Amino acid sequence: MSQHSILNIFIFSFFHLIFAIDVPLDLIQPPTITKQSVKNYIVDPRDNIEIECEAQGNPYPTFSWTRNGKFYNVAKDSRVSYRRYSGTLVIDIHGGGRPEDYEGDYQCFARNEHGTALSNKILLQVSKSPLWPKENLDPVVVNEGASLILQCNPPHGLPPPVIFWMSSSMEPITQDRRVSQGLNGDLYFSNVLRQDAQTDYSCNARSHFTHTIQQKNAYTLKVLTTRGVAERTPTFLLPTGTSSSKLVLRDEDLLLECIASGVPTPDIMWYKKGGELPNQKLKFENFNKTLRIVKVSEEDTGEYFCQASNRMGSIRHTISVRVKAAPYWLDEPKNLILAPGENGRLVCRANGSPKPTIQWLMNGEPITVPNPNFEVAGDTIIFREVQSGNSAVFQCNASNDHGYLLANAFVSILDVPSRMLGPRNQLIRVIEYNRTQLDCPFFGSPIPTLRWFKNGQGSNLDGGNYRVHENGTLEINTVRKEDQGKYTCVATNILGNAENTVRLEVKEPTRIVKGPEDQIAKRGSTVRLDCRVRSDPSLRLTVTWMKDESQLYISNKMKKEDDALTIFGVAEKDQGAYTCVAKTELDQDFAKAYLTIQDKPDPPMDLELTDLAERSVRLTWVPGDDNNSPITGFIIQFEENRYQSGTWHNLASVPGNVNTAVLRLSPYVNYQFRVLALNELGSSMPSPSSERYQTNGAAPEINPSDVRGVGTRKDNMEITWTPLNSTQVYGPNLRYNVKWRQRHTGEPWSNVTVWGNRHVVWHTPVYTQYEIRVQSENDFGKASEPGTVFGYSGEDLPSAPTNVKVYEPNRETVVLEWGPPEHPNGNLTAYTLRYQAFNGTRLSKAVVETLSLNQTKYIVHRTDPVSRYRFFLSGRTQVGAGEVKTVESPIKQDEAYTRNQVDIATQGWFIGLMCAVALLVLILLIVCFIKRSRGGKYPVREKKEVALGPEDQKEEDGSFDYSDEDNKPLQGSQTSLDGTIKQQESDDSLVDYGEGGEGQFNEDGSFIGQYTVKKDKDETEGNESSEATSPVNAIYSLA
Repeated sequence: MSQHSILNIFIFSFFHLIFAIDVPLDLIQPPTITKQSVKNYIVDPRDNIEIECEAQGNPYPTFSWTRNGKFYNVAKDSRVSYRRYSGTLVIDIHGGGRPEDYEGDYQCFARNEHGTALSNKILLQVSKSPLWPKENLDPVVVNEGASLILQCNPPHGLPPPVIFWMSSSMEPITQDRRVSQGLNGDLYFSNVLRQDAQTDYSCNARSHFTHTIQQKNAYTLKVLTTRGVAERTPTFLLPTGTSSSKLVLRDEDLLLECIASGVPTPDIMWYKKGGELPNQKLKFENFNKTLRIVKVSEEDTGEYFCQASNRMGSIRHTISVRVKAAPYWLDEPKNLILAPGENGRLVCRANGSPKPTIQWLMNGEPITVPNPNFEVAGDTIIFREVQSGNSAVFQCNASNDHGYLLANAFVSILDVPSRMLGPRNQLIRVIEYNRTQLDCPFFGSPIPTLRWFKNGQGSNLDGGNYRVHENGTLEINTVRKEDQGKYTCVATNILGNAENTVRLEVKEPTRIVKGPEDQIAKRGSTVRLDCRVRSDPSLRLTVTWMKDESQLYISNKMKKEDDALTIFGVAEKDQGAYTCVAKTELDQDFAKAYLTIQDKPDPPMDLELTDLAERSVRLTWVPGDDNNSPITGFIIQFEENRYQSGTWHNLASVPGNVNTAVLRLSPYVNYQFRVLALNELGSSMPSPSSERYQTNGAAPEINPSDVRGVGTRKDNMEITWTPLNSTQVYGPNLRYNVKWRQRHTGEPWSNVTVWGNRHVVWHTPVYTQYEIRVQSENDFGKASEPGTVFGYSGEDLPSAPTNVKVYEPNRETVVLEWGPPEHPNGNLTAYTLRYQAFNGTRLSKAVVETLSLNQTKYIVHRTDPVSRYRFFLSGRTQVGAGEVKTVESPIKQDEAYTRNQVDIATQGWFIGLMCAVALLVLILLIVCFIKRSRGGKYPVREKKEVALGPEDQKEEDGSFDYSDEDNKPLQGSQTSLDGTIKQQESDDSLVDYGEGGEGQFNEDGSFIGQYTVKKDKDETEGNESSEATSPVNAIYSLA
């Protein structure tokens, strides 16, 4: 063979070794398996069974099956058929078939004239859910504080059922550090408490397919209690002993478990000997009792140990872990396309522990004899100068004790010109500064060479920022604006050329310029999370929010804006990781922030009483979640059920870093305790109550407080006190010995026994001081001798103030002085003073003043120099105002004269004189008016415009004489001085004021009478008889 041929063999072999390409389905090719069922296939017995096997090839392949290594004749079983255009088997269970009859190993064969492909061996199994055997379980008797294991022992199912524990009433069993379920399904108690007997325990198994639940008969517990539970060092319940081993397969999850007993409940810690735990794939589960390492690898082999510790000590258990591996691919064989005369190779490399063996098959049959077209060399098959008709499907089987791998790879001998397989003239849009790939799928045999060009330029794109992959893809490491343009790929082999074009557009990247920030918010506050975005304007932008990796539902308490998300009234459920996602059709950007919600702490749990003593007990608890605000303290409260059942009282408080306290107790109290946690936001809800603790009785140590003696009436004294509270009683039948006597009399004590908190002493003298003593007593004895307090009997009204006098040091002031009442009859509280000025019979407005108890003088500043003052003074107790003392300011020597001067306006003679003067003035006014109206002669300046009657008398001087001789009535009109006739409505006339009525004078002497002049003659004549008494007629006669 020439050196050139050897080089070609090497080039083609290397090319076909590293590069596999799909053959277009319109070209002849051997079969390829495209879909198959899993190796271990468990099916639901209620459904039809489908064993999948899909393949492609040209010509389209035919299918056959083997079952348990033998040919399976599908045509002989009417319940078994092929899915249309497929090799998938369908077994009709609904038609009456028994699924158990079809269990076994199945393998699919896909054939055409160019070869045969094989599926994996598929182990078909039917799911089973066997029933729990009936059993009667006796009550489990256990001492308080001891460990306990409740076994589940579920029947073996396929797949294994899901195990969980509930009560017989289907209430979940609460699990924690003390009580938890093991991987084997058993329920473990690190130590048993009294309250564990309050429920029963039933193991439940849920089927994988049917989801039916089987319930085992429930365990009932009988806990034998003691006065105190002794603390003890940890011991392991699972696993037992000091060491154990564990085998796990590569890529499976490693589960290590340690469950320990002890009092108090131990803590579990995990370590790896000689190294660190693999934190990136490590998980602690079941309250740190289970260590999970996901997808283990060989480097996870080693010794692990768990350590259980409490304050009494610690122990450890060592687990030796070995990692084995079923076969896994290092180099899986790929389909090989060769032209006639070319060389090539198939490579099948696998690894495992133990190392797997490699077996080659051709068209499903072992290769047992040499073949002139190829050579088998371990994990490689070498092909030299292949010819048409040498196409076949080769199988590689890699197996060891833990499993096997089966791969199909065909060798197809073709002679095909270059051709493009993908869509033509594609438009690719890409974000600036990203890496992108321009695909150019092609085919040919021999395999064509491929070159790329940009914008029709002749230089090949390869190297620098460009890289051409063997499958024809052009990769641009960092796309810039100048990379935008038209790209052409050209495929060439000896049989021809083919080309395709891709147009590249470069867009501005999407960026969040201001994203949300981590925040700590108090419950109920408002939070704003920013998300300001910049993107290419030619791309459609959408902004969405996610919470904890899930799409966020925008509720009515949220407001989503273009650049922010606002949450109103945040609550605990709003806590989490919020991600703003800004997305276009080409790229996306996201920014994440964690929102922490602070709230009041959760209530403490697991209250436990230890160190029980006569007057003290130790209370221990487990703090609840601080809800992101550190716990600053705990308040311990108690309740007793004898005197104030259901009422809780504060007993003690401790700092937030303490979870135990020694409580001082009182005798004869049936205590129950609870704990509240405090943080910056307030107090938690109360913890569950502890068990009750009863203390023994004793005599009272204190007497009642706030003893008082106060009269409620003038003849009694009421003795009251604040009774002892429930923690001061100290024993049954609490009562009070009450004693009293008058002070300074030497009389014997009076006494009475009282069960309440008051006693009334009757028939006491008014406001007398008493000595009082109140002593506590119960059935265990009396308290110490009480102290003496002083009280008073009831008060009465005080007598009048003494030594009351009034004097005037000058004309501007009046001074009142006095002394206290001779008989106060109580505790004087004030003085009441009422005074008023008077002048003869005239009185001013009274003034009332309340004066302090210590005041004995009062000064009045005069408002005028002549008035006197009258004072009314009395003392006051809490009963009311007492006897009144009345005094007046002294009389001056010129007071009579002052009285006459001042009172003249009120004298009768003065009022009459003023009325007479007013009357005379009024008469003069009336005379003047009448003179003007009737008694004068007026010249006639102009000719009358109306005729005069014959009775009118005309004076020679041209004037009219208006005489009252004939007593004629006034006419309806009169002639004015200018000769015109006007209506008689003069305001100066008294004749029109009205009809009837006598003249009267008011209080100031003015005349308010009414005058009437009759317009009818008969009426005028009828009035002549009264002229002598009529003031008007008298005035007429004077005129």
